Amino acid sequence: MPSQRILITGLSTYWGGRLAQALEADPSIDAIIGVDNEEPSVELERTEYVKVGTQHALLRRVVDAAEIDTVVDTRLVVDSATTSSRKAHENNVIGTMNILAACSGADSTVRKVVFKSSSYFYGSGQDDPAFFDESMGRPHPPRTPIERDILEAEASVAEFADTSPSVNVTVLRFANVLGPRVRTSHIELFSLPAVPMILGFDPRYQFVHEDDVVHALEHATQRQLPGVYNVAADGVLALTEVAGLLGKPYAPILPPWGTGIAAGVMRRIGLNFPSEMLAQLRFGRGLDNRRYKAAGFEYGYTSREAVLALAEHLRLHPLLRSSAEPYRYEREVEEFLRWSPNVRNGTRRPAPVSGQARGAGLTAGPPVDHYDDLRPDEIISLISSLEPEALRALREYENGHHGRAAVIEAIDSAVARSQASGGAPGA
Repeated sequence: MPSQRILITGLSTYWGGRLAQALEADPSIDAIIGVDNEEPSVELERTEYVKVGTQHALLRRVVDAAEIDTVVDTRLVVDSATTSSRKAHENNVIGTMNILAACSGADSTVRKVVFKSSSYFYGSGQDDPAFFDESMGRPHPPRTPIERDILEAEASVAEFADTSPSVNVTVLRFANVLGPRVRTSHIELFSLPAVPMILGFDPRYQFVHEDDVVHALEHATQRQLPGVYNVAADGVLALTEVAGLLGKPYAPILPPWGTGIAAGVMRRIGLNFPSEMLAQLRFGRGLDNRRYKAAGFEYGYTSREAVLALAEHLRLHPLLRSSAEPYRYEREVEEFLRWSPNVRNGTRRPAPVSGQARGAGLTAGPPVDHYDDLRPDEIISLISSLEPEALRALREYENGHHGRAAVIEAIDSAVARSQASGGAPGA
């Protein structure tokens, strides 16, 4: 079943915003709803933002009201440097359980859940296999709060999949991400004048480019891919090779014994080594990526190419100074861009109902301003704001002039909901 009405959790996160932008380009998607307790950090055209956290009762109301068929959860925190352990646990474990609760129930419209996870699920140990495949569990108990969170969150997702056989559940475990715009603790370390290492260790690293992360989420959203999939680019590099590709020396500044204590001391001088990173700096990790490739996914970058792309960015970034202000969400401006008839450029949103359309029985012209210039997806997104009389006029005009089945079906659904509620659609 192709996804047509999608809910993205964590819209304000880097991944939530980028995924929404990618899905907006797909005309087959009827609606994209983004939820978060913070405002979006990227400009969005078709995505509707709802300010709500992970309260399952509120999320369930959004899911039911918008008839969501696909939920993509992008919120998982996998870098302890970005927040406190308590907040990460609330987001990763409690938040995941609440989102799954909002998707549950015999009357739920949700038929697909995509969960963005991390290769920290496997951990890093001296006796690890050369490559973890999706059938393998974690060889050792989790040693850090983030790793425990990831295991608990995935356990909740697995339980949901077992108790909801009618829902297609996909879990994507991503390797370490590199890219010019995303920020991670590993990228912060690779941005230093020398690449830090643990004395006596040269760990294996496998990466995935940030663009491939977005494409992987998009790939799962538009296909039936139940189960767990590793997402990691081809090729494994030793950390010394990574340093060489970045054009930097490597610096074995962390001692092999008491590494955690030494890392804590270095945090005080600005060198941040999150606890979940230390085991990887010692032993590394490799992922078997064949299953997702067999499901039709194609990577744009190898691990080596992802490192080289980062090296190019680090070399040029200090020389490039952009005068553009960062995007800031302003509700009043967004409403103007979406609905004002005075917005004439290519990013204009659907215009409001014309004055003529509000009168009964007027079908000589389009019942909505600039109706004939709108795409079907723009018309469908506008339908929920129309009153019953305008809907009837719209259906009559559409049936007589264009006859697009998807538009007529959306109008009929809105009319039926209006009649069932005894009021205007969307009330």
